[in-house]
Amino acid sequence: MSLSQYSNILSLSSEEINAKILKVEKKIFDLRFKKATRQSYKIHELKHEKRKLAQLKTFEKKLLEKNR
Repeated sequence: MSLSQYSNILSLSSEEINAKILKVEKKIFDLRFKKATRQSYKIHELKHEKRKLAQLKTFEKKLLEKNR
């Protein structure tokens, strides 16, 4: 699993960004659920998904400020 590049996010529309944010939030929830129930999961995936979410939300915020 590789981390997404910020340049890849630049090419997305606001609807696609919102869809990706929901997808990443669901994956983070699933990973936290696996951790809480002591199921097998890859520890680094949680860190990667949190970073992806932060990148997406940062870019979304910049888009909103730009459109004002």
